[in-house]
Amino acid sequence: MLAPAGPGVAGLLAALHQAAFPADPWTETAMTGLLAMPGAFALVALHDGEPAGLVLARVADDEAEIITLGVAPRHARCGIGRSLVAAAAAQAEARGATRLFLEVADTNHAGRRLYVGSGFHEVGRRRRYYADGTDAVVLARALSPPCGA
Repeated sequence: MLAPAGPGVAGLLAALHQAAFPADPWTETAMTGLLAMPGAFALVALHDGEPAGLVLARVADDEAEIITLGVAPRHARCGIGRSLVAAAAAQAEARGATRLFLEVADTNHAGRRLYVGSGFHEVGRRRRYYADGTDAVVLARALSPPCGA
């Protein structure tokens, strides 16, 4: 089950991000700031009633980007990541986006498999983008155009 998340749940988003990315967690303050950006939205995945994952994205004009997506390790391999990608794509499409972008570490093989399996393809690369010197792979996928477009 997925639930929309607003600024009042920035602490929950930060806790989920910390569980998913313990080496580089984002703070509640960072989450509050991200949610305040124009076009930003977040969704929380629930598994057996427990918060299990998050996606934070934003839409600007006809493009959208997934800013972060993470699943708590104890809920990995349950289809939550795929559900979050699909829900973010649907939400972005509903807000008028026709293309969805994201960045993923070149070394994040599980994440890359998830995204390629969700229809993304490589459109660019940011050399030594992450603090550890890892490249970021820029991925994109088309979304359906809004009705009447």
